[in-house]
Amino acid sequence: MTGSDEAIERYARHIILPEIGGIGQQRLAQARVLVIGAGGLGAPLLLYLAAAGVGHIGIVDDDVVSLSNLQRQVIHDTPSIGRLKTDSAAQRLNDLNPLVKIDVYPVRADEQTLPALLQAYDVVADGSDNFETRYAVADAALAAKRPLITAALGRFDATLTTLRGYEKNAQGAWNPTYRCLFPEPPPHGTVAPCAEAGVLGALAGVMGSLMALEVIRAITPFGEALIGKLLMVDALSMRFETIHYERQNSPSV
Repeated sequence: MTGSDEAIERYARHIILPEIGGIGQQRLAQARVLVIGAGGLGAPLLLYLAAAGVGHIGIVDDDVVSLSNLQRQVIHDTPSIGRLKTDSAAQRLNDLNPLVKIDVYPVRADEQTLPALLQAYDVVADGSDNFETRYAVADAALAAKRPLITAALGRFDATLTTLRGYEKNAQGAWNPTYRCLFPEPPPHGTVAPCAEAGVLGALAGVMGSLMALEVIRAITPFGEALIGKLLMVDALSMRFETIHYERQNSPSV
C-alpha cells in the first residue's frame, strides 16, 4: 500500500462526505493548528484533529501528567504520570496517526511566547483552564489575524465560540472579539479552579470534540461556524443553547 493509498483509506469516511470530499481532506492535510493545553479540552480535541488528518499540530502546555488528570484527560495514561503533557500527547498522536507532524512547546502560553508561536500556524484552539491564558491567547490571535476556537469548562456547564475579529461578516460589520463577549476577567478568587470545584469528565470530552468540529469547519469549510455565537451547554439539564453577540468596540487590527 502506497502512502497515498493509505491516506485515502484512512480518511475515506471524510472523503465521501460531499461537504468535505477530497479537496477538504487536502486542506486538512495542509493545515497547521496550534492547540493551547493538552488537558481536559485539549485531549479529545487533539485526538480528533490527528484522526481527521490535520497535517501539522502544535501543542503548548508546560504541565506534567498527574493521576488526578486521568479522570478527563483521555490522551494520557497511567504510565505517563510525571511526564510532560506535551510529550505524552505527542506519543499518543503519533501512535494514532503517523501521517501527522507534531510539534511540542512545553512552555506557558503568555504574552511573551504566543506571538512567535502563532506565526507558524493557521488556526488556534484554546483549551486552557484559566482566564489569564484565555485573554492572552485571544489578544494574540486577534493581533496575528488567526481564527480562534475557544472553550471553557465549569462543573457541569461549558461554553464554546469561534473568533475572527479581524474580519467583517457578510453584512459588512466587524466580527466580535473575545473582549466583546467577556470585557474583563472576573475578580481574582471569584471562580474556583477545577481542583477545588470539580468537573464532570465526560463533559470535557463533549466540548473538546465540539472544538475539533469547529477547527475542522474553519479549515474545510462547511456549514455555519460559531462566529458571533456562544454555544452554552448545561449537562445537568442536558440543554444546549446559542446566544448571539456583536462587536462592541472599533477594530484595532
